Amino acid sequence: MTTGPTLAPVRPPTVGTAAGNVVLRLAYLLLLLFGFLVAIETMSKAIKALGDVGMLGGGDKEELFAGVSNPFAGLALGVLFTVLVQSSSTTTATIVAVVGSGALSVQHAVPMILGANVGTTITNTLVSIGHVRHTRDFRRAFAAATVHDFFNLMMVAVMLPVELATGFLSRSAGWLTGALGESGGAEYKSPLKTSIKAVHNWLQSTVEGVGVEGKALGVTLLVLGILLTFLCLHQVTRNMRRLMAGRIEGAINRTLESSGWIGVLVGVLITVAVQSSSITTSLLVPMCAAGVMRLRNALPVMLGANIGTTVTAMLASLAQDNPDALTIALVHLIFNSIGVVVCMTVAPVRRIPILLARGLARRATRSKLWVVGYVFGVFVITPLVGWFVWRSAG
Repeated sequence: MTTGPTLAPVRPPTVGTAAGNVVLRLAYLLLLLFGFLVAIETMSKAIKALGDVGMLGGGDKEELFAGVSNPFAGLALGVLFTVLVQSSSTTTATIVAVVGSGALSVQHAVPMILGANVGTTITNTLVSIGHVRHTRDFRRAFAAATVHDFFNLMMVAVMLPVELATGFLSRSAGWLTGALGESGGAEYKSPLKTSIKAVHNWLQSTVEGVGVEGKALGVTLLVLGILLTFLCLHQVTRNMRRLMAGRIEGAINRTLESSGWIGVLVGVLITVAVQSSSITTSLLVPMCAAGVMRLRNALPVMLGANIGTTVTAMLASLAQDNPDALTIALVHLIFNSIGVVVCMTVAPVRRIPILLARGLARRATRSKLWVVGYVFGVFVITPLVGWFVWRSAG
């Protein structure tokens, strides 16, 4: 007797599993963002505590940041700190906390924000070195990495003197802060801020409960705040990268021959989603190396990443009562937005970083000493020299 084919048992579809994972990741993301805001509150309160116990020299909080009153020292500090932590988001969040504590004025913090914009570009420059064994790929990768560097360096070279001469960035941001405050109407007690303060108070009481007090308490809370900030942002980036990995490459590829402004928008959205401009720009480097994306199409996406990364500082300002915290966050947004608008609307300006990047990439393929000299010169030696020289002069 002929038997029919054996049918495999029908397994129930795992409907909802993928959706459940997404929900869990989003819940984890919200928890991380809350932890990030608690970390900002903790850093701010720690700096105030250090001033109150006289650790900063007679209670003068400004002495904690002695030297950054010189704008060039502040710029160098912003570059160096970002290079060390490999995250402009951590740098800008820390600056927001310091300004929110009253230990640093908006005017003195502006150069540090600009320095963070330069320091963050080292990540994609290091990524490009992975293609060094293949000359043609390396030339394209190194050009894609350094085009972002040159754009940010160019903007700092223009906007820092303008800020020093006119206070344009700080004044504009201050006006916006005032306008936003006036539009709020009646005073509103944010449940988010109440929750943040409650968790911070619990954390502080826990530290005090083990016998830590005075100067040691301020230092301990400051260290905890910095570590928690770095940890939360690192986990946010990692979590969102896994969540968005497949979608990111497809979104970037769809912008190849589209309008440059669409590329800017994609860069903004991706960076907001993963909370890291370094991930956005680093994804472009291998795509350019493989010839999948042209350099002129990659630049708008990188410009969008510059705007997207400002969201971190804006989030950090939510944990602060001092309006100056929002002002310095808006400085970051205004600075990057001006750069994008100018670069996208003035074609000759857009060509400058592209030409410089291609020229440096050609030299780097002929001699790798150009790579070493460029990386250490721009991101290490120049900021260090600037910091020591201008700090001494101050």
